[in-house]
Amino acid sequence: MTERQIAATEAHSAHNYHPLPVVVAAAEGAWMTDVEGHRYLDMLAGYSALNFGHGHPRLIAAAKAQLERVTLTSRAFHHDRFADFCTALAELCGMEMVLPMNTGAEAIETAIKTARKWGYRVKGVPDGRANIVVAADNFHGRTTTIISFSTDPEARADYGPYTPGFTVVPYGDLAAIEAAVDDDTVAVLLEPIQGEAGVLVPPPGYLAGVRRITAERGVLFIADEIQSGLGRTGRTFACEHEGVVPDVYVLGKALGGGVVPVSAVVSSRDVLGVFRPGEHGSTFGGNPLACAVGLEVIAMLATGEYQRRAAELGDHLHHELGSLTGTGTVTAVRGRGLWAGVDIAPALGTGRAVSERLMARGVLAKDTHGSTIRLAPPLVISKEDLDWGLDQLRTVLGV
Repeated sequence: MTERQIAATEAHSAHNYHPLPVVVAAAEGAWMTDVEGHRYLDMLAGYSALNFGHGHPRLIAAAKAQLERVTLTSRAFHHDRFADFCTALAELCGMEMVLPMNTGAEAIETAIKTARKWGYRVKGVPDGRANIVVAADNFHGRTTTIISFSTDPEARADYGPYTPGFTVVPYGDLAAIEAAVDDDTVAVLLEPIQGEAGVLVPPPGYLAGVRRITAERGVLFIADEIQSGLGRTGRTFACEHEGVVPDVYVLGKALGGGVVPVSAVVSSRDVLGVFRPGEHGSTFGGNPLACAVGLEVIAMLATGEYQRRAAELGDHLHHELGSLTGTGTVTAVRGRGLWAGVDIAPALGTGRAVSERLMARGVLAKDTHGSTIRLAPPLVISKEDLDWGLDQLRTVLGV
C-alpha cells in the first residue's frame, strides 16, 4: 500500500515537496502509525504546529463541539467565539488588538501591510517609500512578496520580478541593523530564532539590541514567532528569553493546535488601529472553528505547564545532544527548549540520509540545508520516549 500511494502522489501531485517515504494513517500524542501498522516517534511536530501532540483530547473536544454548532460565518457577521478569542490572545501577548488570519504566510503578509500602512499614516513616511529591514537566511513563508526578501535560492529562484521595499542584513549583526534603519524604515522583521536556517539562536543581547534600536528610531519591531512561539522554547514567546516585548507578534502553527490553520498578528491599538473596513481581510480568518480551537490552545498555555515541560525536557535534550559533539559525528548543536538543529559530520552523509536512517529505526525528523537535521518533538513527549528517540539517533550515528 505504501508504494502504491507514494507512486500515486508522484504521478498526480506537484513535486514541491520531497517527503520521507512513509505514509501516515493515524497519530496520537508523540506517535504516528503508517498504513502498514508501523509506529514512529514524531520528532518534528509539524514544524511546531503540533506542539500539543497529535489529537490532544482537549483540542479535539473543542473542535467537535464547535463542528456541531457553526464553522464559518465570514467576517460579514459577528459570531460568538470571535470576541473571546481576540481578547484571550491579546491578553496572552500583553497586547491590545488581534487581526486573525489562517496561515503563517498570510500573517506575515498582514504584518508587512500593517507596517507599511502604519508608516504612511502614523510615522509620516512619504508614499511609496516604506522600507522593512529583514535578516539574511530568514524563512517567513512562500508568497511572492515574502520570497522577494529571501536569501535562499530554492525559495526565491524563478519567481521574479520581486517585490521591492526590503533591506537584508546579516542575522545577529546589530551594527548592520543600526546602519540600515533610516527615515523611510517602518519595521524590522525578524525570527527570534531562525528555524528553517537550522535553528539559529542569535548572540546574547541581540533581541534586546533590536528592541533598543527600533524604539529609539521610531520603527516597529515585528517578531515572527510562528515556529518559536507558544511554548516551543520553554517560554510562551522566544523573545522572553531576553526580556523583550516587540511591537508586533506574528503567530501561527501551534495556535491551531494541529487541528485547523490559525494565525494572527497581535499588536497595540496604535498599530493595528490603522485598518479601516475593507482595507484587509480573509473569508476564513477568525472563523468559529478556528477561534474555538485557538481559545483552547490559549487556555492550555495559560497554565504554564507546556512551557515548563519544554524548558525541562529541552535542557535534557540539549545536554544529551551536546555530548555527541565530541564524538566526531556531530559538529554543532543549536537551539532552545524542545527545538534543536544538529549539524551532522559530512562523512556520515547528508541530513536527508540521516533522516532516512532514523525513519528506518522508527523516528521521524527532517533535514534542512544539507547536513543539518531538526528535532522538535511535541511538548507532550515523555522523557522516556525522548530518550528512546535519542538512542536511535546515537545508533544511526554509530556512537
